Formats: sequence, structure tokens, C-alpha cells
Amino acid sequence: MDMSENVKQIESDSTRALWYVAHTYSGYENKVKENIEAAVIRRNMSDIIEEVVVPMHKVEETKNGERKVVEKKVFPGYVLVKMYMTDDAWYIVRNTRGVTGFVGPASKPVPLTEEELRNLGIIEKETITTDLEIGDEIEVLSGPFENYTGVIEEINIDKAKLKVNISMFGRETPVELDFTQVSKF
Repeated sequence: MDMSENVKQIESDSTRALWYVAHTYSGYENKVKENIEAAVIRRNMSDIIEEVVVPMHKVEETKNGERKVVEKKVFPGYVLVKMYMTDDAWYIVRNTRGVTGFVGPASKPVPLTEEELRNLGIIEKETITTDLEIGDEIEVLSGPFENYTGVIEEINIDKAKLKVNISMFGRETPVELDFTQVSKF
């Protein structure tokens, strides 16, 4: 199979590379990672197999009365591979020394979901941007305060929430709203 056939297969399979989990012999995770990366370079397939990761986390250990922070594998015996699932990509990963197969029913590779990737720390939450600023006058578009107007007092980018003072019954009432519920005047 030449590279042009690979590209056609990529376009038909997916518009983006997905993360798959390969099962390895325990203790061989880093060697498997190195071998897959070497095969990708050797076969010029970096556009098909984009990244190989052995998830690690820091753990505090005490040995001989000394405390040390060491890195340990999150999932011993597993390697994550970001790739387009083509016949060549499957072949390279599956036939790498130390790989016993892909995670999935009957060893049919199943990609990880976005939520699973976020939980593993592989992908970050999407960055939210807004043109709203503290002091802006807004109109509420939906929810129980629909058609009310107010002034933005606080903005929480991480949660995509606003604290808005709305005038109700002759008093200023603070309410929390989503970015999507309001429109700037």
C-alpha cells in the first residue's frame, strides 16, 4: 500500500486522529513506545500515527526513611496511541514487539472518548472565550429571567458563568447565568 492509498483511507475513516489503547507486557511500556515511534519514523508514517504516550503520575514514596517523589505508570501494561486507524497503522502497532493487542471487543480497537481522555489528562478542557466584560449591560435570552436586563458583576471563564445584577421588583438581585443565556446590549 503506498502513501496515497493511506491518505485516501484516512480521509474515509475519520477527519482526525483518535486515541487507542494497546495492551503490552507489563514493564515493556516504554520499550513499546520507543519501538512504535521508531517504526513510524522508519516508515514515514508520522501523519498517520501522531503520538504514543505511557501515562504517568507523581507519587510520594518513603524508602529508608527518605521521602521522594517518583513517577509511576498510571496503567501498567498499557500504552496510548493517537492515530488514524488504517490497516498499516494497525499492523505497525499490533506487530510491535511487546504488544499483545488493542483494547476492545475481540481485539477490535475502540477509540477512547473525549471524557476518558480528559480524565486521563491527555486533553485539556476547551478554552472558553467571551467578549463580555464586568460592567457590561446584558439582556437575558433564556431561562427564568428571560427578557430581564442587568449588569455583569463577575465572570467565571472556567465554568462559563456570569454573576449579573438584575433589577426585579425595584431591587437589585444577583443571579448566576451561563454565557449562552445572555446577549450584550
